Amino acid sequence: MIGAGIVVVGVATGVVLAVVRNREGADTAAEVVAVAVDKGAVTLDVATTGTVEPATTRELSFAVAGTVEAVKVRAGTKVKAGQLLATVDDTDAAGDVDDAQSTLTDAQDRLADAKDSAASVTASATVCAATTGGTGGNGHLAAVGTAAVSAGEASAAVGAAATSCTTRGYPDTGNDAILNAQQSVNRAAQAVDKAEDALDGTVIKAPIAGTVVAVTGSVGDQVSSGKTFVTLADTYAMQVQADFPEADAGSLKVGQTGTVTLADHDDALTGTVVQVDPVGTSDGTLVRYGVVLSFSSPPSDLLVGQTAQVQVRVGEATGVLRVPSTAVHDISGGNGTVLVRNGSQSAQRTVAVGLRGDQYTAVTDGLAVGEQVVRSW
Repeated sequence: MIGAGIVVVGVATGVVLAVVRNREGADTAAEVVAVAVDKGAVTLDVATTGTVEPATTRELSFAVAGTVEAVKVRAGTKVKAGQLLATVDDTDAAGDVDDAQSTLTDAQDRLADAKDSAASVTASATVCAATTGGTGGNGHLAAVGTAAVSAGEASAAVGAAATSCTTRGYPDTGNDAILNAQQSVNRAAQAVDKAEDALDGTVIKAPIAGTVVAVTGSVGDQVSSGKTFVTLADTYAMQVQADFPEADAGSLKVGQTGTVTLADHDDALTGTVVQVDPVGTSDGTLVRYGVVLSFSSPPSDLLVGQTAQVQVRVGEATGVLRVPSTAVHDISGGNGTVLVRNGSQSAQRTVAVGLRGDQYTAVTDGLAVGEQVVRSW
């Protein structure tokens, strides 16, 4: 530990050989390095480790229970969207479609018959009304007129003629045959759709392009409806999942840039923060927050589960007055203390500080370009 003071014995370019007194009272020689205040960039990064994961994972299953008939892929197989992955025996499902279609055809025929019957009744009623009623009289009324019947008798004759015509036509009233037939058609059509969906569900096709990461069965196995049979990962849009400690997570935001370094890649890859979990998880000692980064240009040889070193830039200021971060002490309330050298003398000075980065700290007031500060003291 350095004791009471520093006595200058020589000056070089930014390097001062000084005599310092330690706790035991002995004098020792030490180098005091002073650097010039300059302008430049101040950056702050946070870092952790992460894991390469697919951006999307789909768990695929058959829509019907059955016996596995074919498996076209295995773990690691790269597939295209729409590619056939596996099938189960579709004999029963195909028979159900035929039965449902036959029922629909019968229902449609009954509906057509009901409409024809209603149209026939309506046409007959129309003809009857035209030939037996009306203001000018018809054949029946003409006969009554020639017999010089009274007005009362004529009225009674008209009423009798009118009641002899069927007036119930289309649409019917009461027990509506057309309505009943239409409802039967609707139910049959729904049954056909359901049966066809079940038939479609006897095959599994890739909904996206990607890589098969798991197949849970083989030919001859009995499978249940809805149970995952193939797991497919979108390996063409890989990302990195990383957990940051609470102290760093507060400065992370969507849109920040970072770098991802993989063990088998010489160069760091550029990434962007696309998600920051709003809720952290605790291991009993430390709270961590999940963060997802997407690759700007992902390489084609990324592997699911790869370990990655992740570094995210959470602060940056350019063209600012700066000093090494080790030169600033006692930071509080936006101020800090630096040790300024003037020739062979050193004096503490309070300065206003801005962004405190990994290597440099921005100074917003109290220093000028070219002044010398002790780099570490």
